[in-house]
Amino acid sequence: MTEQHHHARRLQLKTIPLIALIIVLGPLGNVLFGKGMKGIAAPRSRHLVDFFPVIYHGLLSPVLWLGIGCMLCFFLIYMLLLTWADYSYIQPAGALSYGSVAILSYLILGEVVSPLRWSGIALICLGVLIVGRTHPNTTAKLGSHD
Repeated sequence: MTEQHHHARRLQLKTIPLIALIIVLGPLGNVLFGKGMKGIAAPRSRHLVDFFPVIYHGLLSPVLWLGIGCMLCFFLIYMLLLTWADYSYIQPAGALSYGSVAILSYLILGEVVSPLRWSGIALICLGVLIVGRTHPNTTAKLGSHD
């Protein structure tokens, strides 16, 4: 095995688990936001003063705070990934989150996901698998950012 091949393998071994985390954490945070906000009454009008109770109840919602925690972890891991992997690799790989969004929306929010939507998600995931067969970093010199 060449040193370049060994470097590429190590890069994939540290990149793939973190991509798996962003595939779950981002959608989970958003689904928790949706669940938390559905439990808060909508403002009665568009006047600014009517939004204060919504904001107040939102700040007291443990579900929303859990969503914020998930999104914060997602953001930190995403930034870390971008320090060593190409954006053109990370962003398409993150598109696998469309599948986790559908699953989490079904399980947590009780949404119905149509067969046509599942077909579209499967097509996106197929494209992600094609991108995933490429090297995560095409710009770094051999041995850097290990």
